[in-house]
Amino acid sequence: MKIIIAPDSFKGSISAQDLCASIKYGIKKIMPNAEVLSIPLADGGEGTMENIVEATGGRIITTNVLNPIQQSLTAAYGVLGDEKTAVIEMAQASGLPLLTESEKNPLVTTSFGTGQLIKDALDKGYRRFIIGLGGSATNDGGMGILRALGMEFYDENHNPLPEGGGLLSELALIDESSFDSRIYESEILVASDVTNPLCGENGASAIFGPQKGATPDMVRTLDHSLNHFGEIILKQKGIEVRTIPGGGAAGGIGAALVTFLNATIHSGIELIMKEVQFEQKIVGADLIFTGEGKLDHQTLSGKVIMGVSKMAQKHNIPVVALCGQLEINENALQQLGILSAFSVIKGPCTLDTAFEKTAEWTTDTVEKIMRLIVHYS
Repeated sequence: MKIIIAPDSFKGSISAQDLCASIKYGIKKIMPNAEVLSIPLADGGEGTMENIVEATGGRIITTNVLNPIQQSLTAAYGVLGDEKTAVIEMAQASGLPLLTESEKNPLVTTSFGTGQLIKDALDKGYRRFIIGLGGSATNDGGMGILRALGMEFYDENHNPLPEGGGLLSELALIDESSFDSRIYESEILVASDVTNPLCGENGASAIFGPQKGATPDMVRTLDHSLNHFGEIILKQKGIEVRTIPGGGAAGGIGAALVTFLNATIHSGIELIMKEVQFEQKIVGADLIFTGEGKLDHQTLSGKVIMGVSKMAQKHNIPVVALCGQLEINENALQQLGILSAFSVIKGPCTLDTAFEKTAEWTTDTVEKIMRLIVHYS
């Protein structure tokens, strides 16, 4: 048999790469001669960089940048196996997990460090970028990224605005004169499944601000600031960024990348699958194992399992999904096109126990599935 292993991580529990290893161990215990190919996946969120680098035989580069509250941080970005494409993951330099609860404040958090990662890759000669926007701690409309690349933002007295999204409402002028021109030689692909606009009731601040530490008053301030930011961009560049689908991703960074970096926004899982040549690799496979931490109705909106299942159906390959939490009914499974789905959790337990035992329990679950396959084949 040829078996493909293509999961996302179980967030907070096990990485996609370690999950691949656990699944492979379970397969090989029962079917040692099986041809097994591991392709760790992601949908543009945390883990995207490491998974796509692993899947393409690439490498990781580390450099010093500023975190969301402007403290020094060693962060990483990836270079794909083609040695032409840099993969920047927002969470690496500007991510929510980098902050304690008390440090979360989207009025002041900045995406500057992500811009520093892009600049470092430009300095090293890369001109093709994949940027994953998941997991950000910021709501600054991408001002930090743009500033790291040479742009400046002034109030009506020609004073530079402070970092963060809180005072974007005082923006009077965007100075592009020192912007890094190497960006215009580059191809920027954004991996994101967020379709929210820049502002409004479904915008960046209202929908994602609270998880970044925004109170209701902060949400109103941030939304007003991003709306004003959009007005200034329209005035200076003649571009209406407030209606860009996905412009609200990562606190408005989606809009900034499209407007100033000529980026294009893509479905995260579809872009990642294309970059790792997923379709070519699964040809001739007899079975695919996929998975993510929670299998629920959000999975239907473009998560890893959905992407894998769509491609597998095209080639008539059965798919088995593994997860921590299984919160989906049989009709939804059929809609996904999955043969079957299994939670690897063995009965009621604490979250700490579940995290600790995920690898072991995954192997056990796969071993049981493979015994059935061997018995009936």
